[in-house]
Amino acid sequence: FIHGGYWMLFDKSGWSHLARGALERGWAVAIPSYTLAPALRIPAMTHQISAAISHAAGLVDGPVCLSGHSAGAQLAARMVCTDSSLPPQLQARIRTVIAISGVHDLRPLLRTDMNQALQLDLATARAESPALLEPLPGTRLTCWVGTNERPEFVRQNALLANVWAGLGAETRVVEETGKHHFSVIEGLSEADSPLLQALD
Repeated sequence: FIHGGYWMLFDKSGWSHLARGALERGWAVAIPSYTLAPALRIPAMTHQISAAISHAAGLVDGPVCLSGHSAGAQLAARMVCTDSSLPPQLQARIRTVIAISGVHDLRPLLRTDMNQALQLDLATARAESPALLEPLPGTRLTCWVGTNERPEFVRQNALLANVWAGLGAETRVVEETGKHHFSVIEGLSEADSPLLQALD
């Protein structure tokens, strides 16, 4: 699970409770931290997450499932783009990706105040936007959002699924009733939740 925070906030310590559901299913779980903006720009975060996933996957056998929330959803989706820096043997182990309330086209961020910290330019925004990139062959992606989410997150959630479906990925859109930006990830802590079952 890759945490969110608009690439500027939080670390793994605030999200460890979300591992409970997967642990109850007998799965190994990794929740990495990554260096935040403005100390690091998004392309470097992408490489940090790739390195973290490579390390964690080297400790266990079997399929790998990726999930991420908000900014973390963008980073999770970047792992299964055709320019992924994950080694090919690890790419082949990725069974599914769940992008929860993700930001998949970064270009709108160029017009926001937060870009003072993110330091995005148009070329970087395009290069780090999963919705503007191609998925690896065989990618399975679920884009998950709450019905009480802000409209831009709902739009971007559907955007990635629609674009990647046209590029050969197996995609699904879920809009979970009554959930908002933070409550939508609570299902990860419950072994029998629909959200966790979607990773299986």
